[in-house]
Amino acid sequence: MPDFCGIFTHVHLSDARLRRAAIAIRRRALPVGIAATAALGVAAGVTISAFANPPSISGDGTSAISISGDSADSGNGASGSIPGDSISGDSISGDSATDLAAVTALPDVKPMTGKTSVVGYAPATTMAMQSKAVIPAVTPQRAPVVAPLKQTRVAALMVVAPSTLSPAVLAAVAGAANVTAAEPVEAVRVKVNGTLTALLGVSPSGFRGFAAQATAASDNLWRGVAGGGIAVSYTMGKLDHLPLGGTVTLSGTRDQKLRVVAFGTLGIGGVDAVVSHNVARSLGAPVNNAIVISIRGTDVSGAAAAVAKLIPKGAGVQQLVTVVSSGQAGSGIAGAGAATAASASTPQLNAMLAAAMSRQGKPYVWGGNGPNVFDCSGLVKWSFAQAGIVMPRVAADQALAGPAVPVSQLQPGDLLFYHTDATAPNYISHVAIYIGKGWMIQAPEPGKNVEVVPADLGSEFAGAIRVSPAQAASVAGHVA
Repeated sequence: MPDFCGIFTHVHLSDARLRRAAIAIRRRALPVGIAATAALGVAAGVTISAFANPPSISGDGTSAISISGDSADSGNGASGSIPGDSISGDSISGDSATDLAAVTALPDVKPMTGKTSVVGYAPATTMAMQSKAVIPAVTPQRAPVVAPLKQTRVAALMVVAPSTLSPAVLAAVAGAANVTAAEPVEAVRVKVNGTLTALLGVSPSGFRGFAAQATAASDNLWRGVAGGGIAVSYTMGKLDHLPLGGTVTLSGTRDQKLRVVAFGTLGIGGVDAVVSHNVARSLGAPVNNAIVISIRGTDVSGAAAAVAKLIPKGAGVQQLVTVVSSGQAGSGIAGAGAATAASASTPQLNAMLAAAMSRQGKPYVWGGNGPNVFDCSGLVKWSFAQAGIVMPRVAADQALAGPAVPVSQLQPGDLLFYHTDATAPNYISHVAIYIGKGWMIQAPEPGKNVEVVPADLGSEFAGAIRVSPAQAASVAGHVA
């Protein structure tokens, strides 16, 4: 199912000691779904199912479903330079050797850099930028009044169950150690204009504080939702060409046409749409089958463990944020983990690059995982998998899969990240693979195919990383 990539956010912590330690909380995307896959209803062959992540801790350890997808193309600009580089290492046979040879045969090019400096470039994105973002929204007429925004919260955990969570469970979770707020929601996947989409049903007044800052502050967005409309992520609106102010069809236990009232990043990765409780329930969603949770402090795993003891069998709890050591002062900048982390071997990188090059000409499909259709992070995940490296599914998590690399030190196999969401300037929503000599390969956007183009280091560039297989697997949730 196509989902947009999660928020990659630096949170300014209140504890001065933690600020000095430069701990960054990064909101994570939902790379895969929890074992909460109960079918809730079928209309014209369309299944509604509960969704979430593989639980950090769960009651019964059942299998998962996947939620994936992200966007889009990136900027433009003038020329710059990157030092020469090359592909080397063990031999590759057959078609793989041909695909790798296509990389080495490329001429040197100067990457696009816009007005930015190539050497030592670091985006100066901050949380302040997010507050200046404009949320495209329809001005509602006679819409219900929504409570004003009092404060924003970090959505640190989400509990998801295949059926209703009782008021007693909600009360127990709200009262757990270090839990500062617990908001009941419906969490389901439905088709929006034929695209399977992760959707929340909410109380606009109660939930808005959990959304990304600019989205939380948009009264028109939340009034529109309260009035029966649907707000979708900026990425979904852009890539699916949804009409702001127009209607879309949601397929649940019955089809419904809803007005698109706004485009805005919710701030919970993997979730592309929000409606009111009443709309979600009319689509067949189980009442309050999920809880969004904020916590005190940075012990996210400890809070998840405490909450996991309070939820019924079949439910799961997933961390929506990751706490990592960060040397970056800004937010929305790619890179995590120690600079000394072991990177992929030359044979692994050769295999990955050959796999990526073999996909040239394959069509972009939002949420595409390969081998014949891809979105941007789907191409990255699939290509690394051919080299035996486990990667997270979405761009925001892939940006945590290794340490940051200066553009002056880029090597083939490094990943390049971009901000393309106008409603959240520090939101990482696109990824490409650097293949050397100033080139990159990417799955760009709907209507285009996987392509090799000059590396883009322009105004939307969010940084580069060198993948550490161990770090990537850890972020993907395959190791503790």
